[in-house]
Parts: sequence; structure tokens; C-alpha cells
Amino acid sequence: MKDLPTVAIVGRPNVGKSTLFNRLVGKKLALVDDQPGVTRDRREGDASLLGMDFKIIDTAGFETDDPQTLPGRMRAQTQAAVRDADVALFMIDARAGLTPLDEEIANWLRGEDTPVVVLANKAEGKAAEHGVLEAFNLGLGDPVPFSAEHGEGIVDLFEALRPHVDREEDEFAEDADDDEEASGPLKLAIVGRPNAGKSTLINKILGEQRMITGPEAGITRDSIAIDWDWKAPDGEIRPIRLIDTAGMRKRAKVQDKLEKLSVADGLRAVDFAEVVVLLLDATLGLEAQDLRIADKVLQEGRALIIALSKWDVAQDPPSLFQGVRAALDEGLAQVKGLPLLTVSGETGRGIDQLLQVAHETREAWSKRVSTGQLNRWFEKAIEANPPPAPGGRRIKLRYLTQARTRPPSFVLFGTRVDQLPESYKRYLVNGIRRELGFGAVPVRLTVRAPKNPFD
Repeated sequence: MKDLPTVAIVGRPNVGKSTLFNRLVGKKLALVDDQPGVTRDRREGDASLLGMDFKIIDTAGFETDDPQTLPGRMRAQTQAAVRDADVALFMIDARAGLTPLDEEIANWLRGEDTPVVVLANKAEGKAAEHGVLEAFNLGLGDPVPFSAEHGEGIVDLFEALRPHVDREEDEFAEDADDDEEASGPLKLAIVGRPNAGKSTLINKILGEQRMITGPEAGITRDSIAIDWDWKAPDGEIRPIRLIDTAGMRKRAKVQDKLEKLSVADGLRAVDFAEVVVLLLDATLGLEAQDLRIADKVLQEGRALIIALSKWDVAQDPPSLFQGVRAALDEGLAQVKGLPLLTVSGETGRGIDQLLQVAHETREAWSKRVSTGQLNRWFEKAIEANPPPAPGGRRIKLRYLTQARTRPPSFVLFGTRVDQLPESYKRYLVNGIRRELGFGAVPVRLTVRAPKNPFD
């Protein structure tokens, strides 16, 4: 695993350093109390801020006691942490305003080589306005108004740290955790209407009569998970957790209490799956209920594959395939180009291809793109198609970052982004899918504007 950039939090006692540390690591690792001087040793943690990962160091409050005293030794630890860091977060209390100790710390930081970001904490409310303005006098750049307690100013903190923390990565590098998850057993759920052939297909995949099948609809009631090793065509053994689910009928037709519980159990199985195969009965074609199931899967952020079952008895296969393809692209316009495959639970046709596509789809669903690569694409995208200017006022889009994977989720920063049309967001999402290798997996895009604390 590559070394993460390091951010050291520094400031006088009781300005909120440990509260910020806990917020960034997502756990209450550092003790927090109203009395000053609770933190003594350097405490390190892995932090994440809007998808930007780094190592955060909480330091003891900076005091000016003799080096041989306990506060003096604590100060030496703080100084060492700052010198080893990629950037120092100098935190002040905006409500209390600047103190002589704040100014002494600023004098020391100006003499160090480590870049400094001034964080004016406790900036919520008008009582902090004067302290934020005073922080400009420190000569360390524009202060970032922030509230470690309430999380206000997260976007502004991200923007201030990004030049120092967001190192250029290999364009094909992926998050280590994502790599680990993507190499684990593929969690593959099979869903569809009753009698679409789900259990028959799973029996064929496993090579045994593991699931009860028959002409009656609704035999399967529970969601059944089966661990199995698939021998891929290249000879590699790949573990898979197969999940068979109960058939999902239109809600108005579901009257029996047990069937309602079965359908709810199937929907929970979708939540725990990575890739979901929606099985269509090729003898019946695509129906409205199939689109509703597909939409539910996509809303949950799962990767989706469509498979036409009973292909060995389908009539006029070429026309059927093209008709289903066109109906999917129209009915699920938010993810055009979903994988559409043909399989048979009786003959085994298409099973290896289905499992291969499922693994490839999970890779796209787990993919992470570096901020550098993402924004090189983003600049070209807005140059080719600039955002509109509603009311004659231009929408300024600053940059794009990937906040998470599984499903891929992106955050777009800019001014007046609340007026960005949905059509332009779709333009960006479609470009991300098409040009950055995400294929037809669900991609989420949210927009954020830096918050003005004086509004």
C-alpha cells in the first residue's frame, strides 16, 4: 500500500483539534473534553475527506513552557510532527479571536518549510465573524471558516488541503480496499419474475439439483446463498456466492403474507449483492414488472446484468433480442447499454459468458479514478460542451472528485451548481461511464458549492 500524505493539526490548547481529528477519521479515537491539555502524545489516524485520503496527526496543545517540563516535551512532539507533515492545519478559536499564543505559533510556523492552512474553528454563528477576519492578520493565507463540532465548511477545507494532499496517482491505480473486495467471492444474486428459470439456471451452474424446480410458479420462498468455485475458461478458479431469490410479482398481485415476506427477503438479498442478474423468460419477453425490478436494483446502486432465459426454446431469437435491447434502452434510459445476454438452464448455454461478464461488471463497479485523470477528462468535457448560463449568469464548474466506489459516486464542485440542469448532469455521467471505463454500472453525481459563513 502506498504511503499516504500527512496532515498535522496544530494550535493552542482547547481550540478543537481532537474534535476535528475524530471527525476526519470517522471514529472517536481521541479523547475530547472542555478542559485544556487532554491530548499529550501525537495520535495518528487514517482520514478521508470527500474521497481524498490522508494520514491525520492530532498533536498536543502548543505551549511555551521550558523544554524540560511536560508541556515543553509535548511542544517538541508537536514541532516534530509538523516538520514531518506534508501540510499543517493551524487551528484557532474564531469565537475567542486571536491570542498572543496564536500569534507566537504563527511566527514559528512561518519559519518552517511545511505549508500551512489556517482553520478558524467554531465559526458557526455571527459571534465568530470577528475572529475569522482577525485570522487574516496571521500572514499565513486566507483562513478557512469551519466547525469541527457540526461539520460546517467541509468543502472549503477540502479545497484548501487538496493542493497539498491530493498527490498524482497512477491513472489505473485503485483503492487498496476496493482491490481486496474485488478479489473476494463475487456476490451474485439472481432475481426475476416467478417461473423465469432462476433455480433451474443455478442448478445448471452448480451441476447438481441444489434447488427445487418445477412447472409451478413460486416454489422458491427464501433467498438461498450458495458458495461455489467457478472454473473460468482461462483455468482460473474464482469463488462465487450465488443467491437465488423468490419470484417478484407486481405488488398489486401479491396478497399472500408468505409471498410478501419472500419478496421482501429477495429485495434484502439485492442489498447485499454486488452484481444482480435480472432473468427474463424468453418465451414471454420483457414486461413492465421486469423494468420495475431493474429500476429497484439500480436505485440500490447494484451493478445489473439482464439475461434472457430459456433461450433454447425462444421463437424468432434475433427479433426477440433486438426488441428487448430497444425496450431496455428506452425504459432504463439512465443506464443505456446494460449487458444483455442469453442463457439456458436446460442446456447450459451462455453460463460461462454470464459469469465472465459478472466479474467484469464488478470490476467496473469497484473502480476508482485518480482526481488528476478525472479532472483532465472533466476539463475537456466542459470545453466541448460548456454549462449553460441561466438568466445570463454563468455557472462555474471547478473540479470533480470521486467520493467513493461500489457504486462509483462523484462530487462536482462549483458556483451556482444548484441551477445546473439535469440534462447537463446526465451529459457528465454518460461521459464518465463511456470514457473512464465504468460501462453501464450505476454512477452517482452530486453537486456542492462552497458555503459562505457570512451569508
